[in-house]
Amino acid sequence: MKIPEMMNRDELSRTLWGFRYEFMVAGIFSMVANLLMLTPTIYMLQVYDRVMLSQSTGTLIAVSLITLFFFGVLTFAEWSRSKLLVSSGVRLDELLSKRLFHASYEAYLNPEVSNPSRSFNDLTEVRQFLTGNGIFAFFDAPWAPIYIGVLFMLHPWLGVMAIFFGLVQAVLAWWGSQATKPAQAEASKSQQDVGGYLQSKFRNAEVIESMGMVSHLYRRWSERNAKAMGSALNAQAVAGRVVAWSKFVRYTQQSLALGGGALLVIQGELSPGAMIAANVLTTRALAPIDLMVGTWTGFLSAKEAYVRLRDLLQAHPLRNKESMGVVPKGDVALKDVVASAPGRKEPILKGVSAIMPAGTVTVVLGASGSGKSTLARVLLGIWPHTGGEVLLDGQPILNWDRMELGPHIGYLPQDIELFDGTIAENIARAGQVVSEKVIAAAEASGLHQMILRFPKGYDTPMGEAGGLLSGGQRQRIGLARALYGEPALVVLDEPNANLDDEGENALVRAVQGLKAKGKTVVLISHRPGIVGVADRLLILHQGTVQASGPRDGVLAALQQQREAAQAAQTAQVAPPATPPAPSADGNPSSNS
Repeated sequence: MKIPEMMNRDELSRTLWGFRYEFMVAGIFSMVANLLMLTPTIYMLQVYDRVMLSQSTGTLIAVSLITLFFFGVLTFAEWSRSKLLVSSGVRLDELLSKRLFHASYEAYLNPEVSNPSRSFNDLTEVRQFLTGNGIFAFFDAPWAPIYIGVLFMLHPWLGVMAIFFGLVQAVLAWWGSQATKPAQAEASKSQQDVGGYLQSKFRNAEVIESMGMVSHLYRRWSERNAKAMGSALNAQAVAGRVVAWSKFVRYTQQSLALGGGALLVIQGELSPGAMIAANVLTTRALAPIDLMVGTWTGFLSAKEAYVRLRDLLQAHPLRNKESMGVVPKGDVALKDVVASAPGRKEPILKGVSAIMPAGTVTVVLGASGSGKSTLARVLLGIWPHTGGEVLLDGQPILNWDRMELGPHIGYLPQDIELFDGTIAENIARAGQVVSEKVIAAAEASGLHQMILRFPKGYDTPMGEAGGLLSGGQRQRIGLARALYGEPALVVLDEPNANLDDEGENALVRAVQGLKAKGKTVVLISHRPGIVGVADRLLILHQGTVQASGPRDGVLAALQQQREAAQAAQTAQVAPPATPPAPSADGNPSSNS
């Protein structure tokens, strides 16, 4: 294949193309092994038709030694082929595991993707197929004509019989493909649905337990599981029928080959040795096809896994971003930004424009559903924007290398997800624990003294997702993690949602400390009381900017709007003035 044509293929195909030489060598070993598979046939012919007639012990010993030598070469070829494919599978895993790891994490940002981590199971399935018996059938099948040719040399009818049963096996394989493919696809989809359903519900185990929802959820799960079991049983039943018919054909072929050979011996057209050899040779000629039928379900599963891996890598291509080579200052600008959640067509942010200069604190206010959390994700490049620009230091946020930018970003989402590890490991963002930085972040978030009260201090294990901590403690540890390393840009989404008065005071001190060090802070809240720490305000209403600018100016403008609205409302409800009573001549009366 030409290099330009290869480069137009998908990433997974290009990766597998890199193993072409290994597969070529495996093909050579397969050629040697399959040619040496003729050794038992030749040995039988020599023993039955030559040694038995000549009664020569020396000839028997010589033929046996030569046969043992060829068997040794055959064993070496089979072992080398297997070892080569296994090592190739390990290298394939090494090449793709890191790539799949990052692609799976990117896929988790899309709510429509139910189980991106399945990609590692898919990689294992593809690797096992490429290193197991399934791939051997494809290597051995091209050599079946050699065996059939030898059968024709023994007698034409033996060759015709082998071709007939080969066609029957091929038709059986095609029928198996058509019959098992839809059943296998349905079973696979049902299993994914069951796994995704359980995964989503286990994340809300406390709510389910507290409100007695287990029985209701079990009923729904059992319905899905019964459907999945039915699909799996149907797929197994179809595959079982294919395998049963394959065995019937194989046993019939072996018996007819022996019976047909015996008939030719009776008619004097074949020797007894050739009869035995023909039976073995016919079985060997049809073995690859029989193996294909037996492993066809595994082949279909590996094919589906390959398609899922290909689609995942295509949906999340490798980011070849140039290093900026500089530490960001944290100067943020939004220009007519239009954005939505992944999988949603209607925009959440509708033409949002704002500036957040380096070294300032911007408080984003708005009612629930106004787009505040979406703004945080778009601002950090977690969610893409469909219109406008999101700039960090004048560069589009999506152009920054994430690994390079990450240490300079602090992010505290609404839903705090902590890692299974110690407090220090969580604050250090699961990286190398630098004690000075960990303690500095804990002190900045007002967490240091609380941590010291734990029996093991910073080495206290927290349990999966921080389950051993209260909501306020998790939020403060999440805040310390966001402050770790003194990042240039810190985005805090509802950071005071679970905090008590002490925690909220610590939050205010942390924000003031960041501002004093020239860091950019974006603080998202629905509580107006937090505006005291703000330099600038951004108020959202249904995805649009209601007000934006310096805090005092925005507050003054809002106050004027409220006063104008109150005045207008007062004017609408005020009673009309009473007109003067008319005089006798019909004109209004006058006191003058």
